[in-house]
Parts: sequence; structure tokens; C-alpha cells
Amino acid sequence: MTELLHSRHQPVRTCIGCRKQGKRSELIRLVAEGGGSPVVLVDERRRMAGRGAWLHPSTTCLALASKRRAFARALAGASEVTAVESYLTAVIPPADTSVKAGKPSKPESGSEN
Repeated sequence: MTELLHSRHQPVRTCIGCRKQGKRSELIRLVAEGGGSPVVLVDERRRMAGRGAWLHPSTTCLALASKRRAFARALAGASEVTAVESYLTAVIPPADTSVKAGKPSKPESGSEN
């Protein structure tokens, strides 16, 4: 009973890239810059005026949304996503390529020679 009292309902939104639903807190909100500009902005505080679109903070969903031309449909013709790309590169940590390219820390079994 106490779980029901303390659990809060989280609004569900649909990602314009992968089309999967997720909690609002898991997605980023995007808006058109305004004034007929084709620039898409990230609404970090989720308070900017105008129609919003939602996207998972991943480069995969960004690529899918660009491929499907989802930005133009969701945000009245806005399609310039450089601000979104910049935001995602700042938020998502880069993959550690040195670990992938280097030798394993332990040899595989049977190859200790």
C-alpha cells in the first residue's frame, strides 16, 4: 500500500527516432527555434514554448530520426540538427577505443604460452 502512495506516475513519450515509448525523464525534448527557422534546439529544462518532439539521447535514434525525416514532420519543417548533435556528443561519453583495440588483460584459456 505504501508503494502505491509513494510511486509517482511518469508521463510516457514516444521517441521520434526509434518510435519506442519511454518515460519523459529518459528522453530529451526538442523544439524548433522559431520564426520559421529550420534549426532544432534541445530544450534541456523542458520549458520552451512551442510544439516539442522527444528523442532518446543516443546517436542511433538521432540517425533514425534524420533518415525518416521525423524532425521536419514533428517540428513544422525544422531539420537542421547540428545543435542536437553537439548536445549528444557532450552528454554521451565517447567509447573508449583504447580498450577495444588493445590486448585483453587476461589471456584466453588455453593460450597462456
